[in-house]
Amino acid sequence: MSYTLNTRLKQPIDEAIETLKSVLMTHKLGIVSEINVQATVKTKLNEDIAPYRILGACNPGMAKKIIEAAPEAGALLPCTIVAREEAGETIFHFMAPEPVLGLEDNETVQEVAKLATTHLTAAIADLEKI
Repeated sequence: MSYTLNTRLKQPIDEAIETLKSVLMTHKLGIVSEINVQATVKTKLNEDIAPYRILGACNPGMAKKIIEAAPEAGALLPCTIVAREEAGETIFHFMAPEPVLGLEDNETVQEVAKLATTHLTAAIADLEKI
């Protein structure tokens, strides 16, 4: 089982991330963190790389259930999404919740992972219609 779910948008990264945020909200997910790796590499190393962002997606209710069931499983949150630009398009790599959260042997965590997978795959299907 792969640890990522993938899709691409025919949009540059900034536009694609805004589209992603809008679509995720319709599936009860939101972006709670964003790291601009391209800007960090430029600032810290004075080197240029292609646009690359690491986003943290979350549903507070799902996160709460996981943390209550297995507090240490918070180390596996939020669900990470990589956004990278290639030839004017944006490729998204979503953390696949089931294999990643499967590291925690807890029935509640597994149930939430399945629910998160349902939300993410529905969001990806909507993105692929754009």
